[in-house]
Amino acid sequence: MRASTFRAFFRAFFRASRGRFSLSESPTDPTEPTGLRGRLAAYRRAFTAYRRLLGAAIRGQLAYPASFALQCLGQALAQAGDLVAVLVLFNHVRAMGGFTVDEVLVLYGIASVAFGLADGAVGELSTLPVYIRTGRLDALLLRPMSALGQLCASGIALRRLGRILTGLIVLGYALTKVNIEWTAPRIALAVVAPVAGAIVLGAVWVAACSVCFWLVEGRELANSVTDGSNMFTAYPLGVFNSWLRRLMGFLVPGAFVAYFPTLALLGKPDPLGLPEFLQWSSLAVAMLAVLVASRVWRLALRHYQGTGS
Repeated sequence: MRASTFRAFFRAFFRASRGRFSLSESPTDPTEPTGLRGRLAAYRRAFTAYRRLLGAAIRGQLAYPASFALQCLGQALAQAGDLVAVLVLFNHVRAMGGFTVDEVLVLYGIASVAFGLADGAVGELSTLPVYIRTGRLDALLLRPMSALGQLCASGIALRRLGRILTGLIVLGYALTKVNIEWTAPRIALAVVAPVAGAIVLGAVWVAACSVCFWLVEGRELANSVTDGSNMFTAYPLGVFNSWLRRLMGFLVPGAFVAYFPTLALLGKPDPLGLPEFLQWSSLAVAMLAVLVASRVWRLALRHYQGTGS
C-alpha cells in the first residue's frame, strides 16, 4: 500500500511539473467535468468574471452622469480640433496626397472611429508601468484570468464615445459628399473597416506597451507609436516620407486602418501605385496583427520578474 501511494504521488508530481495538471484533474474536486464539458465550464466562468469586471468599470464611470457627459464632450471637442487642422490645410491646397477634401474626410472619419474604439478598449495599457512599478501586476497574475483581459475589462474608457461620435458624424457626412458606386462588398467594407482598423490599432497598442516589461519607464516610447498611429492614419499615405510610410504604414501597420479601405470605398487607384488587393486586406491584416501582438505580450509577460514598491 505504501509503495502504491508513493507511485501515485510521483505520477501527480511529474504531471504537474509538465504543466498538465489542472483544476479539473484535482482529486479534491472529483465532480468537476472533464474534456469538452470542462473547457466549456471554464469558458463560462471566465466570461462571467470578465462581465462582472466590465460591469463594475461601467457603473463606476456612470456614477456621476454630469462628469461623464463633460468628459465625452471634451473628447468630442478634442477630435473636432484635429479635424479643424485638416480643414485649415485645405485652405492652402486643393488636394492632399492625391485626395480631395471630401475624400480625406472619409479617411479621417474611419481613422477617428477606429482609434476611438481601440483607445476605449485597450487604453488602460498606458498605465502598465504603474502596475509594474508598484507591484499591482502581481495581484492580476495571481488570479486565474488573463492579466491583459483584466487590464482591458477593468479600464474600459467610455468617455471615448465622444471621440467615436465625432468620427461617425464626419464619416457619415463625407460619404454623402463623395461619389461612391455602392455594391454589397463596399457596404460591408464601410461597416467592417472601422472595426478592423480598431483591431489593428489595439494590437499595435498591446505590442507597443509590452516594451514596458523591459523598460519600466517606457511609457513615452509606447505613446510615440500609439499616438503617432492616430495622427498617421488620419492623412493620406502620400503626404509622408518614404521611410515613414514603410515604418508607420506597413511595419506598424497604420496604412490598413483607413487609407486602403478608403481607396476601396472610393474605387480609386492608389496614387502610390501599390497593388489593388491591399485595399481589401484590412481584416486579414487585423487578424495577423492580433496573432503577433499576442505573441509579443506573452513573451514580455514571461520576461516579468516581479517587483517591489
